[in-house]
Amino acid sequence: MLADFGARAIRLLPPEAAHNATLRLLTTGLGVPWRAPQLAPGLKVTLPKSGLTFASPVGLAAGFDKNCEVPDAVARFGFGFVECGTVTPKPQAGNPKPRLFRLEEDRAVINRMGFNNFGLDYFVRRLARYSHAVPIGANVGANKDSEDRAGDYVTGIEAVAPYADYITINISSPNTPGLRGLQDKASLTALLARCGAADRKCKPVFLKVAPDLDSDAIADICGVVRGEGAWLSGLIVSNTTLARPGSLASADRGEAGGLSGAPLFHPSTAVLAEVARALRGEFDLIGAGGIASGADAYAKLRAGAHAVQLYSMLVYEGPGLAARIGDELEACRRRDGLASIAEATGKGL
Repeated sequence: MLADFGARAIRLLPPEAAHNATLRLLTTGLGVPWRAPQLAPGLKVTLPKSGLTFASPVGLAAGFDKNCEVPDAVARFGFGFVECGTVTPKPQAGNPKPRLFRLEEDRAVINRMGFNNFGLDYFVRRLARYSHAVPIGANVGANKDSEDRAGDYVTGIEAVAPYADYITINISSPNTPGLRGLQDKASLTALLARCGAADRKCKPVFLKVAPDLDSDAIADICGVVRGEGAWLSGLIVSNTTLARPGSLASADRGEAGGLSGAPLFHPSTAVLAEVARALRGEFDLIGAGGIASGADAYAKLRAGAHAVQLYSMLVYEGPGLAARIGDELEACRRRDGLASIAEATGKGL
């Protein structure tokens, strides 16, 4: 496949240069399929609380297309939905370079990008032109120097709501100092109160949380979501991790930032399962972290996810990954005699 060959060639570049080159190629249409692959009918899912319907439960996570520049292109690679961002109200350059590292031996990535993006005005202009070939999510964040971070989320929600199919509140990036403090019980309660009042378009809204949560923190977050956050559609579990497993072998394993890719699969899935047990099906859950195969995606569904997202493993598996995972999920569905892949949700709890 031409796109997979191009992906291997681009990996010869330094990580951030490779990412930027990929975006430039996608804007030209080079390597983009003429049409999206035909997805098996059994892959269609409807998330119970939000009502969002995806032709496949496999989505593209935020971080790949921060400025909403190529959603139509990536939609043709077999994704059931795409999420763009994280976008902040004001443009910001992000953290100093280098800030993106491939851990080849570990099939992982470390990033400390710092919400680098062109700002809401640019993002919304692009979002407004999207064809909605598949549902699109807009992931909103706060500026590093903001004096009112909750206000930044309100601004973001209000700006993207007319054009996005759903919105994600990202309070779990480890690369903006103090941002994860918004996951604390009191801060989260206040944030969700303000954001709920801002969601006047009544679009589905998800809260993206970290994997670095103990049982007490998970219980607190789920309690707040059930209370002040009852208006939310669900949670995305999870963002990148600050943990560094002792098994990491790559030279850059000690770099600061969030770790994603294969080493994140098991811890993020464990947190997902704990959140699913706590919320008892009352909210939609999207599982993210280390998905490289249909078996991985199926495990997330069985752990309680209604849909899944991937990004980092595209670096190692190539742009055909979403379509391959769809085929493998369909094989899992047939093997287990499920009428729809949606029936797998929570079966492993």
